[in-house]
Amino acid sequence: MPIKNRLAEMHEEITGWRRDIHRHPEILYDTHRTSALVAERLKEFGCDEVVTGIGRTGVVGVIRGKTDTQGRVIGLRADMDALPMQEQTGLDYASETAGAMHACGHDGHTAMVLGAAKYLSETRNFDGTAIVIFQPAEEGGNGAEAMCKDGLMDRFGIQEVYAMHNVPGLATGQFAIRSGPLLAAADEFDLYVEGRGGHAAKPQETVDTTVMLSQLIVALQTIVSRNADPTLQAVLSVTSVETSSKAFNVIPQSARVRGTVRTHSNDMRDLIEQRLKEVCAGIAETFGGTVNVTYTRGVPVTINAEEQTGYAAEAAISVGGSCDEAPMVMGGEDFSFMLEERPGAFIILGNGDSAGLHHPEYNFNDEIIPMGCSWFAEMVERRMPAA
Repeated sequence: MPIKNRLAEMHEEITGWRRDIHRHPEILYDTHRTSALVAERLKEFGCDEVVTGIGRTGVVGVIRGKTDTQGRVIGLRADMDALPMQEQTGLDYASETAGAMHACGHDGHTAMVLGAAKYLSETRNFDGTAIVIFQPAEEGGNGAEAMCKDGLMDRFGIQEVYAMHNVPGLATGQFAIRSGPLLAAADEFDLYVEGRGGHAAKPQETVDTTVMLSQLIVALQTIVSRNADPTLQAVLSVTSVETSSKAFNVIPQSARVRGTVRTHSNDMRDLIEQRLKEVCAGIAETFGGTVNVTYTRGVPVTINAEEQTGYAAEAAISVGGSCDEAPMVMGGEDFSFMLEERPGAFIILGNGDSAGLHHPEYNFNDEIIPMGCSWFAEMVERRMPAA
């Protein structure tokens, strides 16, 4: 059957939760209201255990099936945090917090896992234990890593873990997934360039940081175009340049260059970091200045396990009738930290013709709530069928 009848009946109720969360967005780990709301709902549903404070403000609910002869434990994850941006939707439930907005649909993800939790708590039609995971700080705070460091997987005995993300531009309610790398590792670099400043009319007396900057930016682009295997995807983007002087007649003493690197394999990630440092050293030696490099590794590659991807696709087909092959994309997702600890899969669900993610006019499509809830519930019932 496409959508579980009970979840279809709950559509309006779950939509109400989603819009309440949308109206009160919270950023990074400051999800105190949202976390409290989630914990309260899980207790109302009759979850066997509700634990708060995992990964600072994360919430975990434990739902045991009618039987547990298999001893299997499946985790379902949702992200709760919003983005630091101003909403421009004009909705009657628009953000009431200045400078904060649910522009990535985490309000919808949280509501859908809550809906699945209520259904599973009512029915208990599975043999094993379902763990519902609500994490903070997906948007740049590595909340998934924080929950894992707090012992999430071992404490609750999680054996497999699954998550979902909505995608604007994909048909409403259409599922898509792929095995292997799906989302990229997301790293940052911060380069501090030091020369010898002076009068622009006397360049011979200076070590010109603007020339060093120009050569550095061009040379960095050759890492992907000349050093990386062209059959593999990688992105290196310089996104910010600042100098210590704004005057037209001063050669600046120092400058700063920042940017991001996106890769789909650990080998490519290592290669780009190594070559970036080598290029910076070479430019510094050539022009007689210095380039200090700070390279920060962010979220790892999101890699779907082959077997679990198959299970996720089967559940999607059961709920929605089909499941497309998802493309590899260069965005990052901190669910990758959980996938490094346990096999699992990350699936996408079409949000329809909406504004893009992280856009001030974006809004989660409430039409897809029953499908998302049903997929989460189906994963539990399919992987842990009732004895």
